[in-house]
Amino acid sequence: KMDDDDDIPQLSSHTLAALQEFYLEQQQREGMKTSQGFNQYSIGSIEEDWQLSQFWYSDETALCLAKEAVLAAGKGGRIACISAPSVYQKLKEQDGEDFSVCILEYDRRFSVYGEEFFFYDYNHPLDLPENLLPHSFDIVIADPPYLSEECLQKTAETIKYLTKGKILLCTGAVMEEQAAKHLGVKMCKFIPKHSRNLANEFRCYVNYASGLD
Repeated sequence: KMDDDDDIPQLSSHTLAALQEFYLEQQQREGMKTSQGFNQYSIGSIEEDWQLSQFWYSDETALCLAKEAVLAAGKGGRIACISAPSVYQKLKEQDGEDFSVCILEYDRRFSVYGEEFFFYDYNHPLDLPENLLPHSFDIVIADPPYLSEECLQKTAETIKYLTKGKILLCTGAVMEEQAAKHLGVKMCKFIPKHSRNLANEFRCYVNYASGLD
């Protein structure tokens, strides 16, 4: 009998431990999903992808921003979320509220949301499908994926194209001047939190009288 164990690449004990921990976490997460009567819109049904510079808001922040959007949009209002999937997911949980919402997102995993999902690449800010009509949303919530003026400027083109007027922007505190310059928005007192702490201080900016002050 040949004993060819030597051919099998051995993982270091450290790597093995890390892998086991990862699988355990995955199992726990899956277990949580089933025990909670898994809701496809709940935060965590799609994990954040750091490669795409995705960072989910904490539950409280996502809920606060979703409620603000519903109020700002008004009865029968239309809400667009640009690169802000955790707010979109919270909006989907607001049962019985009278509004509609869509998500513009680079991450195609969000296509599970069907007709409400639109693939969006900020490098092509106006490369949008025909059924996204100009100035057809009561409020646009946006969280540009990168803290750069170029990214903000391009995302701003999309925001201005889609909104009837109201804008809710979430980005770094360092972007305050650029946000005012490109979108005419001012910083709110409300401080958004993320489910994992980010190094950059994050803030919300609006161009209307919001409930975030």
